[in-house]
Amino acid sequence: MDITSYMDTVGRQARTASRALAKAPSAVRNRALELIAAAIEREAAALRAANEQDLAAARASGLDPAMVDRLTLSEQAIATMVAGLRQIVALPDPVGEITNMKVRPSGIQVGQMRVPLGVIGIIYEARPNVTVDAAGLCIKSGNATILRGGSEAIHCNRALARLVAEGLEGAGLPAHGVQIVDTTDRAAVGALITMPQYVDVIVPRGGKGLIARLMAEATVPMIKHLDGICHVYIDARADLDKAVRVAFNAKCHRYGTCNTMETLLVERSIAPRVLAALAPLYAAERVELRADAEAHAILAGYPYLAAASEADWRTEYLAPILAVRVVDGLDAAIAHITEYSSKHTEAIITEDYSAAMRFLREVDSASVMVNASTRFADGFEYGLGAEIGISNDKLHARGPVGLEGLTSLKYVVFGHGEIRS
Repeated sequence: MDITSYMDTVGRQARTASRALAKAPSAVRNRALELIAAAIEREAAALRAANEQDLAAARASGLDPAMVDRLTLSEQAIATMVAGLRQIVALPDPVGEITNMKVRPSGIQVGQMRVPLGVIGIIYEARPNVTVDAAGLCIKSGNATILRGGSEAIHCNRALARLVAEGLEGAGLPAHGVQIVDTTDRAAVGALITMPQYVDVIVPRGGKGLIARLMAEATVPMIKHLDGICHVYIDARADLDKAVRVAFNAKCHRYGTCNTMETLLVERSIAPRVLAALAPLYAAERVELRADAEAHAILAGYPYLAAASEADWRTEYLAPILAVRVVDGLDAAIAHITEYSSKHTEAIITEDYSAAMRFLREVDSASVMVNASTRFADGFEYGLGAEIGISNDKLHARGPVGLEGLTSLKYVVFGHGEIRS
């Protein structure tokens, strides 16, 4: 395959389709989503079979457990995809909304209209659910999208792409509104991220290696996050039961996600009680604790204990490994997070309102939580229907990126024949 020629065709088709999607009525775009959801339900068995092909190849190639977990399309994952599409249908359509209208002294009225971005390229690894989440959000927000999934999920992604195309055509929209890059050649990524004439923004969802490559090579703007070094801080005024429940869930609910806690910070005065309560729970899951000197002394006898190094505070493990540090109060916790966080998601466990509000104000991350697991930092959980990715940048979109993050604003002016003097 001539990758350059192929990607040029994909780009041109996406640009043409984006115009049809942008002007399509909300009811038509919603109809496409409903048809896609129904098709996924109908073809669930076929999707599982395609996914099994991918899983068999992944295991044979020695893909690491975290990636296999992301690749797996369980019955629950299929149900969640369908529910996400239907939640997107129920959301208000942002396209065409006019806000901030003001009457100027000249007599003109000035406001802002929300409009689609155009063509969105999405690059992701081993996550077939992203194919549907991304398609749904892009269709709803009036954007065309080019999806380049990981080679590990090629069979499942092809099967999903056929169902998405079926739904688009059934609603009278162009099938090229959502295109899967139908090659595993890595050169296709290089082409996609350097086609600003066709692609308006790139959303990468993958490991550090992928993001670093795109940051170095892309000529198309990106909405991205590099990694998820997420913290939970247990304050002196924490409710112990809440603290233990949240700190266990934030680490052990799933290991291979960007919103999993990677560092636990505990206030000195309650560290012995908190760590004594958490240790048997973590031990049952064989979580290795990499502890600073103070935490190491408290945890003496824990079966999976190691001394923390400087590198541990900067590591996204995506594995049953947790860095643990005892800190001298809220100021020290915020200082640690400021130094080591990737600005993804942080949580405080406390019953002290003032401490909670300081944490919310002073911690500079995309999601900041009080008395809740970092695992909630997710578009579906936030009521966005699904997410196209998570951004820890500050420009355009931040945190889980849903419908509004896939639109932009343009100024609109209403006049009555006014002229400027």
